[in-house]
Amino acid sequence: MSIEMIRGLYDYHWWANRRLFDVAASLGDAAAGREVGSQFSFATVRRMLAHLYAADWGWLQRWKGTSPTKLPGDDIPSLTALREHWDALEKEQRAFIARLTETDLGRLVEYRNTEGKPFRLALWPLLQHVANHATHHRSEIATMITMISGSPPDTGIVTYELIKSGQIASR
Repeated sequence: MSIEMIRGLYDYHWWANRRLFDVAASLGDAAAGREVGSQFSFATVRRMLAHLYAADWGWLQRWKGTSPTKLPGDDIPSLTALREHWDALEKEQRAFIARLTETDLGRLVEYRNTEGKPFRLALWPLLQHVANHATHHRSEIATMITMISGSPPDTGIVTYELIKSGQIASR
C-alpha cells in the first residue's frame, strides 16, 4: 500500500465519518441515545460513535509511541461534545498522515493493547485496520439510523470518489 493510497483512504474515512455523524447529530441526543438492539456492537448510535472516536484516538496514540490503558468516549456527555473531540482528533490525524513517508509505512509499531498485552506490526496494516474498522461500524450506525428515523447517507467509497471527481453531486 502506497502513501498516496493511505492518504486517499483517510480522506475517505474522514468524509464518511463526518457525513454519518452529521445525520446522527440531526437526530438529537435523545434519539441517538436510545437503545435499538443488542445485535449491534454497541446498543446506541451515540455509544457507537463514541467507540469509533475512541478506537481512532487509541490507534493514533499507539502509532505515536504511547499505549493507552483506557480508551476515552463513554464519559463524553453529548453528541455536541463528542463532535468537538472528534474534530480535534481528525485534525491531529490529518497532521500525522500528512507527515508520513513511504518508508514510514513499513516502520514497526510496538504497542500494548488496553489489557497490557504486547504486539508489534508494521504501520501500514494498522492504518488500514482503522479505516476498515470504521467502515464496519458505520454500516451498523446506518442501520441504526434507519431503525430510528429514516434514511442514512451513502458513505460508500465509490460515492465519495464520484463526488470528489465531480461526476455526481453531493447528496
